[in-house]
Amino acid sequence: MAKGISSKSTRSIAGFRLTSELTALHYALQNPAVGWKARFWIGCALAYALSPVDLIPDFIPILGYLDDLIIVPLLIGMAVASIPAPILQECRERAQKEPLQLSKNRWMLVVILGIWLTVPYCIFTIIRK
Repeated sequence: MAKGISSKSTRSIAGFRLTSELTALHYALQNPAVGWKARFWIGCALAYALSPVDLIPDFIPILGYLDDLIIVPLLIGMAVASIPAPILQECRERAQKEPLQLSKNRWMLVVILGIWLTVPYCIFTIIRK
């Protein structure tokens, strides 16, 4: 660790970079020049990162945080890799200038929970047959 930088500061910097990158992805999703493949990965990254429900709940020791440390960066990396460099740079600059503030939306919570409950049900139904 660099001299003079505490562990808490490092976490704050990493959190800011994550927030900034997610904001840039949000702006890239709004850009009409972004293709469908990039839109798919951006949608997956934003949906998982902003979802109130984790694939593995955080209260499970070690594994609960491990999915956040592996899945979220992997999805962000896939999204970033599929966006053309000039568009990504433009979106990152916009994210620095115009930070995004998300409001709490209870209807989206219902939609996301519905998806998280429907998918396992469908998988269980298919496997059962």
